[in-house]
Amino acid sequence: MLNFIWLALILCAVVLGAADNRLSEVTGAAFDSAKAAVMNIALPLMGVFALWLGMMRLAEKAGIVQILARALRPFLQFLFPEIPKGHPALGSIVMNMAANMLGLGNAATPVGLKAMKELESLNPHPGTATNAMCTFLAINTSSVQLIPATAIGMLVAAGSKDPTAIIGTALIATACAFTAAIISVKLLQHLPVFRIPPAEKVSEYAPSTEEVSTPLAGWAKTILVAFAFFFLFIAWRLMETGPSPGREIFTNLVRVASQLAIPLLLTFFPLYAALKRIPVYEEFVEGAKEGFQTGVRIIPYLVAILVAIGMFRAAGGIQLLSDWLQPILRPLHFPPDLLPLALIRPLSGSGANGMFAELVHSHGPDSLMARMGGTLVGSTETTFYVLAVYFGSVAISRTRQAVPAGLIADLTGILVSVFICNLVFGSK
Repeated sequence: MLNFIWLALILCAVVLGAADNRLSEVTGAAFDSAKAAVMNIALPLMGVFALWLGMMRLAEKAGIVQILARALRPFLQFLFPEIPKGHPALGSIVMNMAANMLGLGNAATPVGLKAMKELESLNPHPGTATNAMCTFLAINTSSVQLIPATAIGMLVAAGSKDPTAIIGTALIATACAFTAAIISVKLLQHLPVFRIPPAEKVSEYAPSTEEVSTPLAGWAKTILVAFAFFFLFIAWRLMETGPSPGREIFTNLVRVASQLAIPLLLTFFPLYAALKRIPVYEEFVEGAKEGFQTGVRIIPYLVAILVAIGMFRAAGGIQLLSDWLQPILRPLHFPPDLLPLALIRPLSGSGANGMFAELVHSHGPDSLMARMGGTLVGSTETTFYVLAVYFGSVAISRTRQAVPAGLIADLTGILVSVFICNLVFGSK
């Protein structure tokens, strides 16, 4: 399906550009997007990948990944029945989901790519996405977020009196999108067009001897307890000194968790591994090497998808779709001013943020339109970018049901955002 979408974007961009005398803009967008894919996205991501994949190697060697997988085994078995019990992919998936829930995109993507690599090791059909891969992509294009940090930050910058008002609406919208993604990806996999030959199922994953970690000594457990109390003390201080101490407990808890998550992970993984007598520096470097290799592998896929999107945008395709769809959506009480943001969100994160900023500027940071836009941004994802990065990292070309499931999740998030905001903020 991605083949047809990519070709349609390219052809429509050229046809529309020629019809509207924008061929020079279309050409410029193609080269600018290709440059941005490498210079502005792939290269900066290599450092981030190296950091988090190095940390993930320490987590694997220390047995943290296996502990996470065992703790959430029933839930993961429901979502991923194809993955053998005890496989390291399960722990990586849990860490990816947790990072997404806290809005830690810089940590979620490298960990997610690690999970994709581990899922590829189970793939009996190289180049074709497995059911587990499609489910994992559906989760990433619709992951539940406790706090839409980007949208709230933009509302704060615009002078909103209540920027956190969208937390509840975004949580409901993204929960609905997540549910729609899981249901659709599970149903679509049974359609003949997406079906693949069944693979032999492995009931249990047998870890190698080097993956089986030894238990912690008593003195090591004492150090970990002291470490935990130290971070609890920091969390208490942050709760007391926050912008609304004693009020909005949920908001403060999520804010503190987001602030402490990265420092906690960056210190806990190396400390725990060191207490297991693992050579932390050498293992981190070995894991970090994968980051650069992953960054190089995703470049062609990023260039392909971003060039097509950039050309289509420069040719006026987004505006044309908005004009066509407005008469259909107006009877559904879908605001016409919100349509361009809804159309660009699955294609471009930076473009969606720009359109959201324009909405906030035009209607005011506390307007119904701004809150609809913030909820929409916080409950949907740049689906095609996610597909290009995740599938590109393991050279998947046949994406099967991942694209329609991701778009269904986006559509659900968009429609629920409009409905819930009208319900909550419409009378104010």
